[in-house]
Amino acid sequence: MKRSWVLAAAGYASLMIGLLDIGKAVFPHFGQSRMGEWSELLPGMVTTVAKASSLVIGIMLVMIAHALRRGKVRAWRAVMVLLPVSAVMSFTHLRPGAALISLALLAALVAGRREFSALPDPRSRWRALGNLLVLGAIDVGLGYLIVSVRPRAIIGHPGILDRLEHVLLGLAGIEGPVTFANERVSDLVYFSLLALGTLTVVTTLYLALRPARPVAELTEDHERRLRGLLATHGERDSLGYFALRRDKSVLFSPSGKAAIAYRVVSGVMLASGDPIGDREAWPAAIKEFMAEARRHAWVPAVIGCGETAGEVWTREARMSALELGDEAVIEVADFTLEGRAMRNVRQMVNRTERAGYSCRVRRAADLTDQERVRIQEAADAWRGTQTERGYSMALGRFGDPADADCLVTTAHKDGELKAVLHFVPWGSRGISLDLMRRDRTAEPGLNELLIVKTLQAAPTLGITQVSLNFAMFRAVLARGERLGAGPVLRAWRALLIFLSHWFQIESLYRFNAKFRPIWEPRFVVYPNARDLPRIGVAALQAEAFITLGRSRNRLRLPHLRPARLAS
Repeated sequence: MKRSWVLAAAGYASLMIGLLDIGKAVFPHFGQSRMGEWSELLPGMVTTVAKASSLVIGIMLVMIAHALRRGKVRAWRAVMVLLPVSAVMSFTHLRPGAALISLALLAALVAGRREFSALPDPRSRWRALGNLLVLGAIDVGLGYLIVSVRPRAIIGHPGILDRLEHVLLGLAGIEGPVTFANERVSDLVYFSLLALGTLTVVTTLYLALRPARPVAELTEDHERRLRGLLATHGERDSLGYFALRRDKSVLFSPSGKAAIAYRVVSGVMLASGDPIGDREAWPAAIKEFMAEARRHAWVPAVIGCGETAGEVWTREARMSALELGDEAVIEVADFTLEGRAMRNVRQMVNRTERAGYSCRVRRAADLTDQERVRIQEAADAWRGTQTERGYSMALGRFGDPADADCLVTTAHKDGELKAVLHFVPWGSRGISLDLMRRDRTAEPGLNELLIVKTLQAAPTLGITQVSLNFAMFRAVLARGERLGAGPVLRAWRALLIFLSHWFQIESLYRFNAKFRPIWEPRFVVYPNARDLPRIGVAALQAEAFITLGRSRNRLRLPHLRPARLAS
C-alpha cells in the first residue's frame, strides 16, 4: 500500500515552509543567516505587524503538514487559502520571488488535486481540550521566547514571573508589565502574542463545536448478520466470536458472505482475528476494508490473525506480516493429568480441592439473574486495574441473553464465589477464554483448578477444543532459553522478561505451557515497517493498556450496553 510521492512532497514542503516562517518571526537574527536569506523567497511576511501573521501561518502549515501527507481534502483546501493570501501579501511588500513560489506551489497542488481525496477524521470534543492544552503550552513557550530573545530592547530587568505574566496577558490582547525601548519590537511582540492566542481560541472553538465523533458500534442488523456467519463458519477461528463486541464497526463483502470487524484508533484502522465467513469471500471483504482505509487515509492493520488469514491479507492487500505470538489450544480428547509433565498442575489441583474449593461448569443461559449480578460485581472487585482491558480477545459483556451459549466456570468455598472463568463459543464444538478473575486472597492454584474442571466437563457439553490465553512472543521466550541460542535471541528474550514486570508476557506463556497445549501462531499485518510503532500504540490503546480520555470501567451487564473485562 504505497502512498503517492505528491502527498509526501506536499507534506514535507508545508512542514519546511512552516518551520522557516516560525523561525523568521521568533528569532531576530534568523534573517541574517543563510537559511534566513533563503527563507525570504518562501511564503511569509517581513514587516513588523506582518511577522506576527507569518508566525501564525507557519504554525498552521506545520499543523497541516501531516494531514497533507495523508491526502486529507480539508488540508488541501486550507493550503488553497493560505498560499494565495501569502502571494498577495508578498506582492504587496515587493517580494515577487516569494509570490511566484507561492503561486507555483498553488499550481502544483491544483494539478495534484486528485491525490487529496481522503475524508476528514471524525474527532471527539476531547480533542478540543487537548488542542487547548497543547497549543496553550506552545503559546507560552514561544511567547516567552518572543519576549526574551531581544534583551537589549527591554527596559529594566523584569523577572521570569513578569515575563510569563506579559505572555499570558499578551495572548489575550492586553499589554503586560514588560516594556520595550523600541516601538517596533513592542508592536512585534504584541501582535505575535495576540496572533498566537487568536489561533488557539479559533482552533479550539472549531473542534469543540463540530459534531461529536460517532462511536464505533455494532448495529443490531450487523450483529444479526455476523451471528449468521459465525453459525456457519465460526469453527474456523477461535477469535471469531469476539467480532461481536459492540464497540466495533463491521464491513461486509459485496456478497455478504464475509465480514471484517474493526475499530479506528488514532488514525489506525485496526481489525482483529480472521475475517468472518466464507473463505472464498475473504478477498472481497479485504478489498472493502482497504478501500475504506484509503477513503479516510487511515493506516490499515490486523492484529491476532491466523496463518491462513495472514497469507490472504498479505496477498490481497499487499501488506506484510510479523509473528506476534501464539495461542494456546487444548484438544480435550488428548488432555490428561497423568504423567510427569503434568505433575505440577496435578499437585496444585489436588491441594486446592483439599483446601475446600469446588467448581461448577454451566452454560450462561443456566445462570440466574442473581448469579449474573454477583459474578459481575465480583469480577469488578477483583480487577487489578482501574480500566477494563481487552479488544482482540475479549467480548466485553457478561450475561447478555444473546450469549446464552457462553460457558461459565465458577469456584466456590463455603458458599462464597472465589473465582470465575468465562468462555465464548468457538463454532459448535469449541470454546475460547474471554475472562479469568479470582479473589486475590484465594489459593494460588485456583485458576489451574478452574481450567482442569472445565476440560474434564467439556466432553459432556460436546466441546472438543478449548482456546486459552494468547502468549505474546512465545517463540522468542521458548527458543531464547534453549542451549545454543544466539546472543541476539538471548538479548531479545531478556528484554521481554524485563517488560514482563509491567505486561503479562512471560507469566502468560508459563501458565499456558503447564497444560501442554498446541501452539497456534498469530500475526500482525501491516502496510510498512515505519507504520509498526504507530500500529503498536494504537493496539495498546485499543486493549486499554494506554488510556486517553474516557476509560471503560466496568464489565457491563446487558442493560448497560457493553465495554469489556480483562484478565
